[in-house]
Amino acid sequence: MGQKYEQLSLEQRCTIARHRQAGKTIRQIAAAMDRAPSTIVRELKRNSGAQVGYQPAYAEQQAKSRHWRGSRLLRKPDLQETVLKGLAQGWSPAQVAGRLKKENRRTVISYESIYRFIDSQIRRTKDYSWRHYLPASAGMTKGTAAYTPMDQN
Repeated sequence: MGQKYEQLSLEQRCTIARHRQAGKTIRQIAAAMDRAPSTIVRELKRNSGAQVGYQPAYAEQQAKSRHWRGSRLLRKPDLQETVLKGLAQGWSPAQVAGRLKKENRRTVISYESIYRFIDSQIRRTKDYSWRHYLPASAGMTKGTAAYTPMDQN
């Protein structure tokens, strides 16, 4: 458990493809690359096409597309505006999320994501006026007198 995990590079993906084409087994590929066999199996399973098999460039593209891209509220300004309007009217994040779900007939954003977004804005910008979007008791847990960001505790 003490080992550090690293993403496969394009070069390593090319090595997997070469070894695979040469007919080597998963264990032989893993040993040659000093990786766990499960890593090689997972890579091949996730990124092999049904028609063409394993393509390193495609695998790299797929891996990059799975990376986290930030908060949905940062990526969708119209959603951010709608959420902030609801919060400015005094609604709680749960009420805003519930209203959006009711209007769209599907979950648009969770209340946890709204709280995380506000907290990240406070930490990122050091602008504590963001806390005014939250209900008065939002930061109060077991004896805390007022909302304080996570890194201020």
